[in-house]
Amino acid sequence: MFGWFERRLDPLPKDEPTIPPRTLVAFCLHYTKGAWPYLGLAALMMALVAVTEVWLFGFMGNIVDWLSGLNRETFLKDEGLKLTLMALVVLVALPAFVGLHSLVNFQTLIGNFPMRIRWMVHRYLLKQSLAFYQDEFAGRVATKMMQTALAVRECVMKLLDVLNYVAVYFLGTLVIVGSADWRLVLPLAMWLLCYLGMLRYFVPKLSKVSAVQADARSLMTGRIVDSYTNIQTVKLFSHGKREADYAEEGMRGFMGTVYAQMRLVTKLNIALYILNALLLFSVAALALWLWLHQAVSIGAVAVALGLVLRLWGMSQWIMWEVSALFENIGTVQDGIGSISVPRLVEDKPDAEPLAVSQGGIRFEDIRFHYGKESGVIEQLNLDIKPGEKVGLIGRSGAGKSTLVNLLLRFYDLEGGRILIDGQDISAVTQDSLRAQIGMVTQDTSLLHRSVRDNILYGRPDASDEMMHQAAKRAEAEAFIGGLTDAAGRTGFEAHVGERGVKLSGGQRQRIAIARVMLKDAPILILDEATSALDSEVEAAIQENLYRLMANKTVIAIAHRLSTIAAMDKLVVMDRGQIVEVGSHEQLLAQGGIYAQLWQRQSGGFLDAGDDGGEKRA
Repeated sequence: MFGWFERRLDPLPKDEPTIPPRTLVAFCLHYTKGAWPYLGLAALMMALVAVTEVWLFGFMGNIVDWLSGLNRETFLKDEGLKLTLMALVVLVALPAFVGLHSLVNFQTLIGNFPMRIRWMVHRYLLKQSLAFYQDEFAGRVATKMMQTALAVRECVMKLLDVLNYVAVYFLGTLVIVGSADWRLVLPLAMWLLCYLGMLRYFVPKLSKVSAVQADARSLMTGRIVDSYTNIQTVKLFSHGKREADYAEEGMRGFMGTVYAQMRLVTKLNIALYILNALLLFSVAALALWLWLHQAVSIGAVAVALGLVLRLWGMSQWIMWEVSALFENIGTVQDGIGSISVPRLVEDKPDAEPLAVSQGGIRFEDIRFHYGKESGVIEQLNLDIKPGEKVGLIGRSGAGKSTLVNLLLRFYDLEGGRILIDGQDISAVTQDSLRAQIGMVTQDTSLLHRSVRDNILYGRPDASDEMMHQAAKRAEAEAFIGGLTDAAGRTGFEAHVGERGVKLSGGQRQRIAIARVMLKDAPILILDEATSALDSEVEAAIQENLYRLMANKTVIAIAHRLSTIAAMDKLVVMDRGQIVEVGSHEQLLAQGGIYAQLWQRQSGGFLDAGDDGGEKRA
């Protein structure tokens, strides 16, 4: 039975996620699709529970009147049927309503609903542009995703469940008490008006504090995660105290919001207690006065006082539930700012997969400014023939890495177009584009998974033999055999740590090269691919890299000019423009920028003094 209810709502739907709305109600509705039948059923059961409980209070008043006025000998004969029906309600109907509500609430909704939201948000964020993640803490994004999923669930379920129960209960109370004497309704009506006034005063304040608190919490978490992620840098510069101070600033900011929230809570608690005390006193006094004047029965007095005592307890619960509702509203509103962000790079609705038969690349009058007025790249043209090996050269800030990022479509062009085998990359799917390009970067980042998982990332369906062959060609198999981790896993099963921190730079680089060798894409980009390798390993791997380049279109970036001097064509960039094109010998003969860079090399590297600081490259 439990399993049947747990399977009613799919926590991992297959539908492609779309951009969430930026308004609160629309955002919650967007992530509630598919859950409405179960939310509606839970709300209906809760309404039936509320109606039944209020009716039972009224029936208890009748019992008091019966006991005070009917004959004991004929009591069961006269009222037995009513008592039997009440027993069925208490023993069968009410447990059935509560049982069905619990099954839908706890088995179908509580777990599946927020997981469904996390899944949809995560899949949407995975396709966010690279710029989105460059502007945010990873820990902050993850925290907001987790907070927002739970907050949406609480907003929707509290609104439909708690407030539905409260509305039915309050209305039922007014009807039951008013049926005894309309004057008994007056203190309840006054109390309700004051109660709603308190909600109107305190709840928005709590909501504002909660929104600030949610942002402060995610900022605090982001600062802590940032320190842990870069722990090696922290220790290298002996900045443990500085990082503690950095986290302390975030924690103090968070605690400031907690103190503000708790001050409001204390004021609310005291005001509510005084209001409830006045309600009990006024209803008791009025009920006794009406009884003394024979306007109401003993049963009516008992019902009125019983319902007031019930409302006393409920009012505090309701206030906290409503406060929690608005706190969650604040959390959702804060999360919307990070989640409901349009993707800067989006596939067109009619985008087709990229088909690469030869690997020719053409840059036609491309222009890109990172959204600024002056261009990083302006009216650039470059034609790379199928199978051609091209070396990109230039000082830092020349635009080399930006050119590669545009080819990978991490950013969309502001003008011009890029073609691969005659197909405009803006008209094809991003996944198919990047599937046709293999890239080894200077800053190699590995997933916190096994060596096997990291190498197979290049080709998940590859066999073990293919994986071992790729590792061998990358000169990585020997050191992989000696790896072990804290859990006792060894070799290819050993985990490499976050971003691969358990490995040396050269080891990470070789696993990255093995990953790209296994991918075997027709277009290859090498961005300082061997920079982290020592000379002996580089010499051993260079031959395999040349084999990898065979029958591929290659773009190689290197500051060590000797590593790309043998390319078919060298392209020299300066300030976003192509200023020289030719072979190594041709460019030396021209005596231009390339010749100057070659002469300035010290140990085969570009002069560090020429660094211009390329933005985002």
